[in-house]
Amino acid sequence: MKALIVLLATGTVMLAQTPPPAKSAPPAAKSAAPAAKTSAPAVNPLLHPESLKAIAPASFQVKFSTSHGDFVVQVHRDWAPLGADRFYNLVRSRYFTNVAFFRNVPNFIVQFGMAPDPKVGAVWQNATIKDDPAKAGIHNTKGTLVFATAGPNTRTNQFFVNTNDNTRSLDSQGFTPFGEVTDGLDIVLALYAGYGEQPDQNRILNEGKAYLDRSFPKLDFIKTATIVPPAGAAAPATATKTTAPATKSTAPATKSTAPATKSTAAAKATAAKSTAAKSTAPPAAKK
Repeated sequence: MKALIVLLATGTVMLAQTPPPAKSAPPAAKSAAPAAKTSAPAVNPLLHPESLKAIAPASFQVKFSTSHGDFVVQVHRDWAPLGADRFYNLVRSRYFTNVAFFRNVPNFIVQFGMAPDPKVGAVWQNATIKDDPAKAGIHNTKGTLVFATAGPNTRTNQFFVNTNDNTRSLDSQGFTPFGEVTDGLDIVLALYAGYGEQPDQNRILNEGKAYLDRSFPKLDFIKTATIVPPAGAAAPATATKTTAPATKSTAPATKSTAPATKSTAAAKATAAKSTAAKSTAPPAAKK
């Protein structure tokens, strides 16, 4: 009897120590609101020439960093207001990055401006501005910066630097300078000229920089074109200096091989720009 009582007592203890069955987990909470839709990609302002309408300062400098070295251009808005405004907007929107010096006729002109991206080139092809009247005392002297054209009122996105005094041959044809190289003219004069006028403007328009890289790999090109802050302007704020030095990248930047410029003998009907030939023909014509 005692044994039975002990057994019953022990069993009671054992039962008391058995945990109750676990409660089922609550149903999973409903998922939160669906994730927000990804934002639309940023619009490239270079695909909308009509939106680039800023008025240029009366005078400003632009520094060109190229595959051959740096040079600086001083723009004078009073020489050609419409031309200065167009150039100012192109620089501000970083249009000139990777643009090649595709036409180089020694002792005459160096031409550039055709877009490396065919999509961008296509929209600028017909984004013309009216001509600026010639300003008294301003001529196509050595080092001046001028729009290439395909006739009256056809200025868009192509330019040339006079590498000689072309006053007698170009002034009478309506080529109006709007700026001048003030530093680094020796760099401009030394840009690669081995291909002369061989690059085809229609192919640059349709294929972009890929065509130049493939067919004319030695062409010099623009790395960056930036507006130089006026003297006395506040320097941009710098990030707080950390104790760890910045890691130095070991891989040099890839050098683009194809510059872009206007050809000279093309007619306006062809819808592509070209620059002035060394003869008395207009310096630049659209193809």
